[in-house]
Amino acid sequence: MKKILIIVLVLCVCMCTLFGCSKASGSGSSEGDNSDKLSVVCTTFPQYDWVREIIGDKADRINLTLLLDDGMDLHSYQPTAEDISKIAGCDVFIYVGGESDGWVEDALAEATNKEMQVINLIEVIGDSAKEEEVTEGMEVEEAEEGHGEEIEYDEHVWLSLKNAQLICNSICTSISTLDADNSEYYKKNLETYIDRLSALDSDYKKTVDNSVHSTVLFGDRFPFRYMVDDYGLDYYAAFLGCSAETEASFGTILFLSEKMDELDLSSICVIESSDKSIAQTVVNNTKSKNQKILVMNSMQSVTSQDVVNGTSYISIMESNLAVLKEALN
Repeated sequence: MKKILIIVLVLCVCMCTLFGCSKASGSGSSEGDNSDKLSVVCTTFPQYDWVREIIGDKADRINLTLLLDDGMDLHSYQPTAEDISKIAGCDVFIYVGGESDGWVEDALAEATNKEMQVINLIEVIGDSAKEEEVTEGMEVEEAEEGHGEEIEYDEHVWLSLKNAQLICNSICTSISTLDADNSEYYKKNLETYIDRLSALDSDYKKTVDNSVHSTVLFGDRFPFRYMVDDYGLDYYAAFLGCSAETEASFGTILFLSEKMDELDLSSICVIESSDKSIAQTVVNNTKSKNQKILVMNSMQSVTSQDVVNGTSYISIMESNLAVLKEALN
């Protein structure tokens, strides 16, 4: 069904080209509309913010677009005809590259800019990409229990500060190639930003090393596997990070409750979009029934307006560090 939708959208783009449709802004945000500028299209917020950091004061040279700019997360996104049109003619296209981006192959097949630089985040991190992992007690849909021969990777690669450094290097290389006159400026910005990412990575390590506990527990989807693996943490969760499930069985609830008691955890975590009902039910089934519910931000619903208001990749990762510190102590 998704493939049929993409074909229809591509046909719409072709008709727009034939009949002279004007350049619309699409469903995502776009900074500027000068056709002489380089055009960079990002599917998700972290990519968008990394580009902003690298281009710095040269933003007037680049038309930067965030496609997922309405609070919808990656797993629910369906591109519009305008989105496909933006991708077809852009100079740099950055996307995650997991199962949720199954539509991208068809969109790129119709690209009008044959010199386009394409950055697939999962390909960039290479051997660091992790397959989806089902842990003890986790609620799993039947369709998720076995994937046949096809490997399905955890898509939330941006939640690793180490991955972020690799990806930013790739972004800088692509933009510098297309705007060689300013390549040294972009590289200098990259170096400064990498230093900030590295310092924050060190802060995470220190926090984990000095914590009472080494396990986090989520009464929710779990998109933080890259993060916990970076620092040697264990985890238990109600669902996979990409799961569409919203209801947990009593068995899952009971397992998580007993784990909280066994490990003497003072809190349970959820992601930013959670209604906290599953986490509260887990707490209600523990012995003390008084654990805190903490919120970690997986960056799956950040908009460009949030960026205008001061939200950045680093500010969210700093907030997540504060939450993690409380969860582990």
